[in-house]
Amino acid sequence: MKLRRLLMTGVLTVACLSLASVGFADSKAAKKWIDNEFQPSTLTKEEQMKEMEWFIKAAAPFKGMEIKVVSETIPTHEYESKVLAKAFYEITGIKVTHDLIQEGDVIEKLQVQFQSGENVFDAYINDSDLIGTHFRSGHVVNLTDWMEGDGKSVTLPTLDIDDFMGKSFTTGPDGKLYQLPDQQFANLYWFRYDWFQKPELKKAFKAKYGYELGVPVNWSAYEDIAEFFSEDVREIDGKAIYGHMDYGKKAPDLGWRFTDAWLSMAGAGDKGIPNGKPVDEWGIRVEGCRPVGSSVARGGATNGPAAKYALRKYMDWLRKYAPPGALGMDFYQSLPSLAKGNVAQQIFWYTAFTASMVQEGTPVVNADGTPKWRMAPSPHGPYWEEGQKLGYQDCGSWTLLKSTPIKRRQAAWLFAQFCVAKTTSLKKTHVGLTPIRNSDIHDKSFTERAPKLGGLVEFYRSPARVAWTPTGTNVPDYPKLSQLWWQNIGEAVAGEVTVDTAMDNLANEQDKILMRLERAGILGECGPKLNEPREESYWLNKPGSPKAKLANEKPKGETVDYDKLLEAWKAGKVK
Repeated sequence: MKLRRLLMTGVLTVACLSLASVGFADSKAAKKWIDNEFQPSTLTKEEQMKEMEWFIKAAAPFKGMEIKVVSETIPTHEYESKVLAKAFYEITGIKVTHDLIQEGDVIEKLQVQFQSGENVFDAYINDSDLIGTHFRSGHVVNLTDWMEGDGKSVTLPTLDIDDFMGKSFTTGPDGKLYQLPDQQFANLYWFRYDWFQKPELKKAFKAKYGYELGVPVNWSAYEDIAEFFSEDVREIDGKAIYGHMDYGKKAPDLGWRFTDAWLSMAGAGDKGIPNGKPVDEWGIRVEGCRPVGSSVARGGATNGPAAKYALRKYMDWLRKYAPPGALGMDFYQSLPSLAKGNVAQQIFWYTAFTASMVQEGTPVVNADGTPKWRMAPSPHGPYWEEGQKLGYQDCGSWTLLKSTPIKRRQAAWLFAQFCVAKTTSLKKTHVGLTPIRNSDIHDKSFTERAPKLGGLVEFYRSPARVAWTPTGTNVPDYPKLSQLWWQNIGEAVAGEVTVDTAMDNLANEQDKILMRLERAGILGECGPKLNEPREESYWLNKPGSPKAKLANEKPKGETVDYDKLLEAWKAGKVK
């Protein structure tokens, strides 16, 4: 009788129509976003629509939910927060609040959730630098098993994990995936291509140093070029110019400046990709998967000759060749400096800021939109050997925590995949210029755009890129250990202690934290187990890292012609 009355009154008909229209509206929204926003894509519009239809169906049990995710503030994540979260809501009915905060704050929130067990966020985009923490901690969801278990019904069939360039960065020693790459950017050498091409400067440089002005292969050449522009050239077009840029304020970002592979660039660690084995770019030695020491006395390299050389060079160059005020700047304050057009080169520049460096109308962009600058491989120090990593690559990655209730975790996993799906990822890469997929960077749209991106596309297409990697699995507690770097290095930069004292203190304090972790016994079979200290000569006289002090830390400068390097990359060669 109730059914009959509903049919007679038309209520049931209206209800059925409204339910159907909701499903239709989802597909309609997906088509609108595909047509108006998600172009270009490596998929056809029909393939994009199939992906979106999968999201609509998989999200149905979660429709009406509100979830919270968090990331650091860079253009890629701003796009996700402002554009992709809105699209995801319109297509799936799941509302996402995507908070944007500073990187240090992201790590702090993670720690709070680790320690309290309370669900602060439903998913985190945090650096894969924490992989060593994540796979040991027991707090992070192992995605390999998740995608076959509780997350199977919400795992995109076309996710294509093998297409992610950063897959190796987010995989633990157990072979399991712990994080899903969302954006990547490298720290590369940046230089004023237009100045380096000036015949009068090329002639003057060769007359003084005996070799060509070009992309420096080693730190000796970088130093010569810094000296040349700061002390010989001094001004161009009536404007004071400088041969180097960096920052030196005692703040947490000074630590990233060093843990982001500065010691590795100098050559402190061992050979091995993605990270040195057994000694990595933090100077931490492992045996198997167990950290056994940071100090030279325990077989580490954090206070070895190469590490002390690296800090000394950083401090020398900052004082001698950088613009006034650089010593007191932090990472964020230093960012606009290159765009002012008064710096010849920077040894250590994050490609995440390419988008701001190609804006038309700035002093470093030509009238036709092409850049006056280029990016190239960073030079290496005298302790570096072929086969070592050459620089750092950030890989911000989606991370799920076990303390997040499963239903919220599943809904957040849907949004994470939405942000990296082939339907959306190519457009996102064009916005933020932080490529994660091989298929995206090789798309014809990037071939067309490459001339305006200063070498970014060629770098990511080249086999050279594998030598730029994030912090690896040797670091068992990234939040605790990373804090030590800026505090100790900051004291040296401020002149409060010597270089030797700063690095000795850093190594010993790292060892103390490793000891505490060992005593706590919370990290399982891959937790620290420190070597007993020995005479440093025991380790320095062995092959590999830690390496004995070189008699000559400044070999002859070596450069390479940028255009020839670019042709090598295009031909699929490293150099």
